[in-house]
Amino acid sequence: MKQLTNIAGFITLFTVFTSFDGKKESLPSYYIVIDKSQFELSVYDAEGWLVTYPVVFGNKDLGDKMMEGDRETPEGTFTIVSKRVHEKWNRFMMLDYPTKESYAKFNYRKEHGLIPKNAKIGGGIGIHGVWPHEDYTIDQYQNWTEGCISMRNADVEELYSIITVGTKIRIQK
Repeated sequence: MKQLTNIAGFITLFTVFTSFDGKKESLPSYYIVIDKSQFELSVYDAEGWLVTYPVVFGNKDLGDKMMEGDRETPEGTFTIVSKRVHEKWNRFMMLDYPTKESYAKFNYRKEHGLIPKNAKIGGGIGIHGVWPHEDYTIDQYQNWTEGCISMRNADVEELYSIITVGTKIRIQK
């Protein structure tokens, strides 16, 4: 009987001290700010700035995306909705462009004749690397994408390893 009591006590202590209730593991929460005028992508966590990488975009004028095919990088707040290894661009982190905010700007521009009535909003915007051995395009700040954000391959691999789906991104000029 004493042995049964000791076992019950051990089980109770084990349960109390190893209970996982309320001790959920949480992934670090990051957010990204992309400053088009500075050609920078900065990563922050709850405590502040972590790292900044050089990036390039679409057109040289760094304007806000107005419609499909304009090669501009959209401005606003977005979320990473998927991540994958990419056969051309090393890594690819897809943004949720177009958002409600993007549609509102797009519709306003159509209504006010700033873009053609038959224009489409576009999509497929993300953060990605470059062709192998073409990091120089980033180092020389050569805008070349169709509206995406491009990084050196080593940088995009590092970012890819720490950022999770659901990460918020602010793109601004």
